[in-house]
Amino acid sequence: MFFTVPTLLTWARILAIPLIIGAYSMPLDGGARNLLATVLFVFFALTDWLDGWLARKLNQTSAFGAFLDPVADKFLVCASLLVLVHLQRADVFVSLVIIGREIAISALREWMAQIGASRSVAVHMLGKAKTVAQMTAIPFLLYDGRLFGVIDTRLWGGWLLLLAAVLTVWSMVYYLRKAIPEIRAKVK
Repeated sequence: MFFTVPTLLTWARILAIPLIIGAYSMPLDGGARNLLATVLFVFFALTDWLDGWLARKLNQTSAFGAFLDPVADKFLVCASLLVLVHLQRADVFVSLVIIGREIAISALREWMAQIGASRSVAVHMLGKAKTVAQMTAIPFLLYDGRLFGVIDTRLWGGWLLLLAAVLTVWSMVYYLRKAIPEIRAKVK
């Protein structure tokens, strides 16, 4: 199941990273580069929803797709955050909190799967809220202008990224609290 339509969409999110980074090397004015990077990010972020929907609709779910999907999401988010830090549109500390949590929770989920307790760290509403906040913040910060002549995307993106960082820590604490009893039970 390496090359089903849903899996190819997931691979596309990983392949989008050099495109988004490359948008800032294009011989375009700043606003056009920002718009291009934003459109690319939004397009490829939407493939996250689409690949899951297609996998279920076409009955093409697979263990590989279930593994690759969150990895692709994390690569796309982390690479975008690094671009934003480089462009001085995102705070380094806030970005490190988000990236660090992604690594820590991925490792925790892997470990919990190995000890047969992956249900205890299943996706929770806090994690979903964190994802919504960061997936809104990132394109706002990539765009870095006035949306519809009214919305200051840098201001709103900055606040949303800060909210995402708070939700990041909160959800990490939630997942750890759910996992610790399982870990204690398996270690004895």
